[in-house]
Amino acid sequence: MEWEQLLNPGRLCRPDYAEKPGRPAYLQDYDRILFSQPFRRLAQKTQVHPLVHHDHLHHRMIHSMETSSVGRSLGIAVGQRLVDDGKLPDGQQHVIAGVVQAACLMHDIGNPPFGHAGEDAIGEWFEELFERDEGRAAAIGARRAEFSPLEGNAQGFRIATALEMGRQPGGMQLSYATLGAFMKYPCTAAVSGATPYVGLKKFGVFETEAALFAETAAALGLPQRGAGPGPWWARHPLAFLVEAADDICYRILDLEDAATIGDLTPAQAIDILDQIAQPKRAMEPGMTDHEGVALRRAMAIGAAIGAAVDAFVAHYEEIMAGTFSDGLMEVSTKARAFAELKDISNARIFTARRKTELEIAGRQVLRDLLDHFHGLFAALEEQGWEPEALKGGYWEKLIRATDIDLRGVVDDYTALHALADFVSGMTDRYAVRTRDMIAGRVG
Repeated sequence: MEWEQLLNPGRLCRPDYAEKPGRPAYLQDYDRILFSQPFRRLAQKTQVHPLVHHDHLHHRMIHSMETSSVGRSLGIAVGQRLVDDGKLPDGQQHVIAGVVQAACLMHDIGNPPFGHAGEDAIGEWFEELFERDEGRAAAIGARRAEFSPLEGNAQGFRIATALEMGRQPGGMQLSYATLGAFMKYPCTAAVSGATPYVGLKKFGVFETEAALFAETAAALGLPQRGAGPGPWWARHPLAFLVEAADDICYRILDLEDAATIGDLTPAQAIDILDQIAQPKRAMEPGMTDHEGVALRRAMAIGAAIGAAVDAFVAHYEEIMAGTFSDGLMEVSTKARAFAELKDISNARIFTARRKTELEIAGRQVLRDLLDHFHGLFAALEEQGWEPEALKGGYWEKLIRATDIDLRGVVDDYTALHALADFVSGMTDRYAVRTRDMIAGRVG
């Protein structure tokens, strides 16, 4: 892979787009993402703790913005190292930083309400639908894998490239470089898991947007791999930096949230963070416990960024050849500390009683919504997929009350995607409010 092509500023469905002086493509990408409604909704979507009334805990928007900041730091540091080594023209380090920053900003844009528990709940509902409706399962065929489990990465690519900006060709029409850096899993569900490659652990593209990613991959010069049910590609090198930025933020900042909410004591959090932020730094006189945690958090992020940059440079040739198949943090000098962070999160944070209770509540909210709105699509199917035929009855009122988008619904497959688009796009609060409305809970 070559940087000149990997940083292609051409836009999806507008390959000949020319950058404006002083307004590089990655800055336009950043702004288009930042001002989009799906990004705005992240302010009311769970990061780890659903429906918690605590102003200092992370939600998806804050997490995405912090990840974007870390990604920019990773990009500029890696870019400068490559310039110093003669592997990148001077000035391009700022392009790398900008592309990574924009891709990080949108990395969670496809996530549903109630965090990963919401992903699981939606996927379970679709799987049960296919199990009890063999006719629908047969009609969908292998594409049922696109719905169970729900894959937030593929939903994010769908939002950015198909659903936004009036559903014009290419959606937001982001640059090829940003879309490539965003794509952690450059394959469809039909190919996911076909070989033990890091980019095939999950899938990142629905069949509906497969041609759009093929266009992106060709424009970037990503090596196409594999045979069997469909093509897949090597990851864009900058996707490893986006992944590392996400790993750094959610591992370290989940720990800070745990100390804030009481799942860990400040002293416990400081001890863990000190394993990453070597050498240790004493607390300043007069600092509170939580200020001490914040200081260690900042130092830990800085140390982790340095480790990820070193790992990228150490594995540069494999990354550029498309053969590197690991995460940067997993091969970095901080690998052991991050593995311990993961164990602590699984044992102490993700299993906290309050969090579990709220996840159960969120799961039921989503199931109620899916059950009810599936009835709308069943009625639409009876009318030959013509929304106008629903006028004058309850379903018309539901459509009007919720603004559910029925454009492009012409069969079972597109109907299920429209249902997933609608429910996964909800914020936590809107999901609860809509469930209460359809249940007749007025208040």
